Amino acid sequence: MSLKSATQKETNRIELDIEVDAATFEAAVNKAYKKNIGRMSVPGFRKGKAPRHLVEKMYGEGVFYEDAMNDVYPSALDAAVIESGYEYVEDKIELDVVSVGKDGLNFKAVITVKPEVQVGKYKGLKAAKKAEPVTDEDIDGELKKLQERNSRVVTAEGRPAAEGDTVTFDFDGYVDGQPFDGGKAENYTLVLGSHQFIPGFEEQIVGKNMDEEFDVEVTFPEDYHAEELAGKPAVFKCKLHEIKVKELPELNDDLAKDASEFDTLEELKKDLKDKLTHQREHAAEDAFETALLDQLAEGLQAEIPEAMYENRINDSVREFEYRLQSQGLNLQTYLQYTGMDMEAFRKGFRDQAEKQVKVRLALEKIAKLEEIAPTAEEIEAEYAKYAEQYQMDADKVKAILPEKELVKDMAVGKAMDLVKEAAEITAE
Repeated sequence: MSLKSATQKETNRIELDIEVDAATFEAAVNKAYKKNIGRMSVPGFRKGKAPRHLVEKMYGEGVFYEDAMNDVYPSALDAAVIESGYEYVEDKIELDVVSVGKDGLNFKAVITVKPEVQVGKYKGLKAAKKAEPVTDEDIDGELKKLQERNSRVVTAEGRPAAEGDTVTFDFDGYVDGQPFDGGKAENYTLVLGSHQFIPGFEEQIVGKNMDEEFDVEVTFPEDYHAEELAGKPAVFKCKLHEIKVKELPELNDDLAKDASEFDTLEELKKDLKDKLTHQREHAAEDAFETALLDQLAEGLQAEIPEAMYENRINDSVREFEYRLQSQGLNLQTYLQYTGMDMEAFRKGFRDQAEKQVKVRLALEKIAKLEEIAPTAEEIEAEYAKYAEQYQMDADKVKAILPEKELVKDMAVGKAMDLVKEAAEITAE
């Protein structure tokens, strides 16, 4: 197999003229014969026993050529792409058979390739990296969350309902003196202040006592989803059965022991401060990196084939679908729930895909310009890391992730490190 020529047909579309030698093609034809002979009948021979030359005489010399071509062309194309020096982009392939026969196979393939790119400035980029300091108020907020998580709900004795309470009550609603669908319930549970009901409803329960009967008078909003109720006044006859309040545990060493791995409240506070500090430093680093990536994408000059964006969107859709499946859902059901069609769903990934493709191209170019490449030791260490992460044998990881692709990913990572190290950190 060999590449005769590579000719640019249009931007990012290359025509490869490829030859498959006679011996290779003959082996593919013989393979096709063995695969198909069982389905062919030749007078005087049982099915599957007729010699190849007689089958070809009866059905035509090229009877096995199509299967043979389908067998050899993928590997021949892959080899030709590598020989051409271009990087293939998954897209439509235009195939044209020039000649086929005992002398071998000659075909042309028009493929999409990665674009030639130019990068803008990538050393000395400026971006802010500032982690907000952790204050006492921040720690108090985290402790409040801890109290909420360890709270209990108890009956509020001897007082009326207040905002934040959980109440259980009956209600029976009327519009123009007539009951309406959905306007009645018994033993309904509601957190006052949650704004679950129409404006003005929950506020009128505040101040009421257990076993008290009362009317709630409200007006449905003009944009209410039920048109027959929109803008109309309503009266709800209510009876309050129960008032419950959230009881928070005291902030002390006992809470620290019960709700954490620490024995004292002071130890817990220090741990919370350390974790918040780490989170904010990590967030600042992410924001810094994102700002640099945005600048790299903006500085890129290239005519990027649409297929690269579509392929990235395809990856995002697959990743999203996988996350749904892990939650026991499927994409079709999700689209039905959200009222989106596939086109609109894919469109939501477009901006992200464009940036990801541009950033990747920019970093690949930087790696090439700077002659960045991982060492053999680094490659083996990376394979070992993946093996540990996915609890797989290293050889299996290597079979799944070819070294060529791993090297490219590692070079891109090193290029990003270079950009970050060469960047100027600003105050804002």
